[in-house]
Amino acid sequence: MGRVEGKVAFVTGAARGQGRAHALRLAEEGADIIAVDLCAPVPDLQYPPATPDDLAETVRQIEALDRRIVAHQADVRDMAALQNAVDDGVAQLGGLDIVVGNAGICIIADAESTTPEIWKNTIDTNLTGVWHTVQAAVPHLKARGGGSIILTSSAAGLVALPFLTAYIAAKHGVTGLGKAYALELGRFNIRVNTLHPGGVNTAMGGMGAAFPEYIEKNPGIVMGGYGVLPNTTTEPVDQANAVLWLASDEAKFVTGTQVSVDAGMVVC
Repeated sequence: MGRVEGKVAFVTGAARGQGRAHALRLAEEGADIIAVDLCAPVPDLQYPPATPDDLAETVRQIEALDRRIVAHQADVRDMAALQNAVDDGVAQLGGLDIVVGNAGICIIADAESTTPEIWKNTIDTNLTGVWHTVQAAVPHLKARGGGSIILTSSAAGLVALPFLTAYIAAKHGVTGLGKAYALELGRFNIRVNTLHPGGVNTAMGGMGAAFPEYIEKNPGIVMGGYGVLPNTTTEPVDQANAVLWLASDEAKFVTGTQVSVDAGMVVC
């Protein structure tokens, strides 16, 4: 028996990167998957967005594990579209037990160059989109008698980094949101925890190479911690292993916590 055998997991941002890794790791341990991704450009994004082909590849890999998957191209900023995706997945797969609010974007800009559009798109995706995800899913978790919610924050949801004001604000918001939901949903046997990745080997994570250029243009800025372990860049599966643990009964008494998989970044 897998650690989440017979359960259904809803994963946002599932077309590639961490989202795909979460979906695959949960499927490997017995879960069926409801997968959502925007698969379209976002203004000012500095790396290529996920595509419909990426989401189709996630579907292919889940089905190769002999698990069921319902995939929707939907925007977490659109509550109605997200609700439709969740409801359709539950109707097809029979329920919902696990929620992984993973979808997010990151746009590097110094504080003075952060436009209203960058601020709005980042907050709407990374914070309001997570709120939409939980709000759409909670009635289904309650109907199931409980469940586990894992919200992807960031090391930047615990400490500050330069050139990411909108991202920092959103991710600190997700950290607080996780605590607030844990307080209110515990009575329904719903656990809520936040995941705090550091550097991850994904398209978004690759933007770290741009920071030296911004530091050079902004003398006197302190970059902050890079981690304390010899290898500070994690792989998506390293984050997915933490998601699996939080989703499983091994963590049945764990709620309201912040789990950092960051090579020690937040202790610097």
